[in-house]
Amino acid sequence: MSPLDLADDNRLRGSLRRTAQLEADGLLALRDALDGKLGDTLMAAVRLMLSKSGHCVVTGMGKSGHVGRKIAATLASTGTPSHFVHPAEASHGDLGMIRPEDVILALSWSGAAPELASIIGYAHRFGVTLIAITSVPDSPLGAAADYPLILPRMPEACPNGLAPTTSTTMQLAVGDAFAMGLLEARGFSAADFRVFHPGGKLGAQLLRASDLMHTDMPLVPIGATLSDAIVTMTSRPFGTGGVVDAEGRLVGVLTDGDLRRAFRKGFVDRPVAETMTANPVVAAPDAMAPDLVAQMNDRRITSMFVVVDGIPKGVIHLHDLLRAGVV
Repeated sequence: MSPLDLADDNRLRGSLRRTAQLEADGLLALRDALDGKLGDTLMAAVRLMLSKSGHCVVTGMGKSGHVGRKIAATLASTGTPSHFVHPAEASHGDLGMIRPEDVILALSWSGAAPELASIIGYAHRFGVTLIAITSVPDSPLGAAADYPLILPRMPEACPNGLAPTTSTTMQLAVGDAFAMGLLEARGFSAADFRVFHPGGKLGAQLLRASDLMHTDMPLVPIGATLSDAIVTMTSRPFGTGGVVDAEGRLVGVLTDGDLRRAFRKGFVDRPVAETMTANPVVAAPDAMAPDLVAQMNDRRITSMFVVVDGIPKGVIHLHDLLRAGVV
């Protein structure tokens, strides 16, 4: 094969598009296969994993191993305890990381990776259930598996047919399907997800109002005068003050905008009820942080009180959301 002339834009673009198309073809073939025997076996594997008390132990060699590590990480972060065991290390003591109550998920496109032999033998000796992701049903791995997930054979995107490309994309997709089937079967929620993702951008997206709110709220009774309300409001850095009735329910807020309007009309120390914004936008404690940002943007406000049954429990400012990395 002649080298690619980087000055030939059409040929280079064609190479890029061909790669994407061949991998997309592989995913479409995988999707169609899930309507048949592959789907039946995968559903059975999901049910089996749900019935087990142990971990899903993922293994694979080479590029399949790299894909396997990602699948193990996805499983672990979505409610299915999982870890990766390198097949070459397994026969040097790491077989001890696999218990009878575990399930082994082994990846090999050819099903003939010799490094998997010790794990296959161990699974049979100790009755550990073996799920295989391979494309060759009569390979050593495919034939040994209790649940063989046989993927359709599709051409690699590599023009030499050698570098794993389409095959690893398909392996990753069926591993994700396995993980998502388990996630949905467990009823794994966004709240559960946050337990395993407390950091970074993803962790910020999973924060709730109760995680970010301040409980030292600037509150005044509805009978207070505007001058008293201003003193309370400016004692906190939120740019707003809450107005509560005799039962402690939030009935309004006093904002910077309310103050500007009062001063434009000529400041008179009148009851705060005459100046406040009634029926303010509020949040529930379990409101998700991205939803709070969207509400503040839509309403052009920078603060919201968090209430339960009308009683204010905290206040949250847009800056709190920005500092947390929500946007």
